[in-house]
Amino acid sequence: MSGQPASSVRRDLAASLDWYRHPRPVFSGGNEVVLLRGGDALFPEMVQAIGRALREVWLATYIFELDAAGQAVMGALRAAAARGVRVRVVVDGFGSQATVAALQEAMTPQGVAFAVFRPVSSWWSWLQPGQLRRLHQKLCVVDGDVAFVGGINVIDDRHDLHHGWSDAPRLDYAVRLRGPAVAPVEHTVRAMWTRSWFGHDWRDEVRDIVRHQRPITRMRRLLRRVRLAPPRALVDTGLPMAVLIPVRAAFVVRDNVRQRRTIERAYIDALQSAREEIDIVCPYFYPGRAFRRALRNAAQRGVRVRLLLQGRVDYRFAALAASVLYDELLARGVRIFEYQAAFLHAKVARVDRDWATIGSSNIDPLSLLVNLEANVVVRDRGFVATLARELERDFEGAQEVLAPRPLAGWRKWLRRGFVAWVASVYLRVAGAAVRY
Repeated sequence: MSGQPASSVRRDLAASLDWYRHPRPVFSGGNEVVLLRGGDALFPEMVQAIGRALREVWLATYIFELDAAGQAVMGALRAAAARGVRVRVVVDGFGSQATVAALQEAMTPQGVAFAVFRPVSSWWSWLQPGQLRRLHQKLCVVDGDVAFVGGINVIDDRHDLHHGWSDAPRLDYAVRLRGPAVAPVEHTVRAMWTRSWFGHDWRDEVRDIVRHQRPITRMRRLLRRVRLAPPRALVDTGLPMAVLIPVRAAFVVRDNVRQRRTIERAYIDALQSAREEIDIVCPYFYPGRAFRRALRNAAQRGVRVRLLLQGRVDYRFAALAASVLYDELLARGVRIFEYQAAFLHAKVARVDRDWATIGSSNIDPLSLLVNLEANVVVRDRGFVATLARELERDFEGAQEVLAPRPLAGWRKWLRRGFVAWVASVYLRVAGAAVRY
């Protein structure tokens, strides 16, 4: 690796991945974090950044649809590859199942390396271990300089795969990042692409190495390509929060290796430290015991706790799962609102005036224990104030639930038991048989 001693390479790589070894968020200072409301704000920024790319572009998404928004992003990716930029795209095999073939046909001939995370080619694909664990992250990194993280898939805000087109854009958020926090985002999307790419062609790579005139050189090139590259700005893991230069941000993931419950812990830690107010916006809400306890305790000690959940239902079972918790939460002082203006897809929260998170993770068993997720946590009063203003608009477009829908006692408990049983079975089938 360019003559650098192997021991030095290992030390550099270990330092660059220090953020991943911690079970809780690792904050860095000196970041720029810009809030983006919906795809109407995100996609022009992303296309512009890709258009300026000089070296490489990495993109990972659950859904990549070929509507006008998707065509704009794909056009930027293809143009970048045509001018010699290294472009790598990975999509989830289930979320993008309908467009995988078309994406492959459109991207590969133009020089875009396209990979599919756990393809779903037939019904028996679901019998393979781990198929229920999906790539739910929405990430893009350009030249290691700018990153986009959030809950927004590559699909028009007014286009829903199950309900068609609507006049009102769904509610969703993302952020644009610059600074040290970009490095762990790049680590993650590289790992997702590499994992997916070698899932289908590692045999070809090994064969090429064996046949190569200089197999050791070929192997080194391969390792340089797949390893998690050291960041261009090291994450500061040793300084206390008070002395980090704003904007302070941490990138957090949920995976099935070392970061199994990092996002959930970040939420619970923030809820437990709340003193004034908590706003949580989430379409799929069925938190575990510890999360619900933190919400109840916060409300009982005088914190204003508001939940913004979906009012226009896209998946009936998800709405049922949230509604069975209404009694418990309302009784403890938690206020619940249902968003009526459009479909709700945002996964954001703010606590007091200096903590916020934006990302792909819902607050349900799938996101917190099964899927691969990614969020950004921000500790900055200016950013949180901006988010708070946007959230006030969102709550204004919602209807408060003042009392749970009337239901006989035994029927209410039967519904709650049914939801808990389904969640338990799903987690066991997915291989996440843990206490929730």
